Amino acid sequence: MGVSFSWGGGSAKGPTIGIGRGAGTRGFDCSGLTLYAWSKAGITLSHYTGAQFRQGRRIPFRARRTGDLVFFGGGTGDPTHVALFLRDGLMIHAPRTGDVVRKTNFLASPYFRSAYRGVVRPG
Repeated sequence: MGVSFSWGGGSAKGPTIGIGRGAGTRGFDCSGLTLYAWSKAGITLSHYTGAQFRQGRRIPFRARRTGDLVFFGGGTGDPTHVALFLRDGLMIHAPRTGDVVRKTNFLASPYFRSAYRGVVRPG
């Protein structure tokens, strides 16, 4: 929590210097955060939201559990954002450049509710 967003940042070992817009910042982007978290459980994920969407089992929304990956955006293409489900309507995510890793109630957010794409359980 509170780690800077850095586009392209994050690895299985923790926050890293990003690339492009994240080149001057040590932190996580959304998929870097989720790959770091799941690495602690011994699961290797790609550092790309679209690939993570395909790296596990699709889970019905009502069956989600803490740690599941929640995906948003992208229309019919790859999702553009991934977060870690926490509980109730809360997720932990690295939102965007200039922001930090934080909790968000995605069920209370009109944006996230409308952009919801699915839940995946890696492993």
